[in-house]
Amino acid sequence: MNISIISDTHGQHEKLGILSGDVLIHCGDMFNLFSRDDDEMEKIDEWFGRQNFELILCTGGNHDIGLERRAGSSTRPFRNAVYLQDRAYVHGNVKFYGAPWTPKLAGHAFFKNGPGLREAWSRIPQDTDVLITHTPPANMLDRSSRGLKLGCTFLAEVLPGISPRIHCFGHVHASAGSREIDGTLYVNASSVRGNYELANVPWSIVI
Repeated sequence: MNISIISDTHGQHEKLGILSGDVLIHCGDMFNLFSRDDDEMEKIDEWFGRQNFELILCTGGNHDIGLERRAGSSTRPFRNAVYLQDRAYVHGNVKFYGAPWTPKLAGHAFFKNGPGLREAWSRIPQDTDVLITHTPPANMLDRSSRGLKLGCTFLAEVLPGISPRIHCFGHVHASAGSREIDGTLYVNASSVRGNYELANVPWSIVI
């Protein structure tokens, strides 16, 4: 299975052109923080529909206020992508699980505090193959351009009991890259740099 992964496109998805593979994953921050226009949702949904994949999966990010609002009233905010918010999706014997929650950013979309994060991450099934979050776990590809570590401590605490084959996320643009530890490939798939300029090509991983 060929999996393509993107994150933090911040309205610049069209510049990626037409992608192809088996599964496309978007790890959130499709939009910009103060963009609440439903038209933006329709535009990226239409872009999803033009991509050449068997399946498109996505979760939200802290900039995706319009998505948070729509997801609050519908389990299917997109026609052309499967939205994952605290739920799993099995495709080709691979179990995907997605959740959008982000710490430390009250007032942004998909914020949870400590107790809320603990409860949310406790729902991740132990047999998850591909974990999709917006936030990185603490101390994993989470260092900002100012040297701050922005990952989620509560997420890091549960990962040893899950050991997914892939854990993909975004959020911290300056730490885009990958690292493999104890059988898990961690991928920060941020598509933009800190200045919100599109800089990184989609990740392509075969599992």
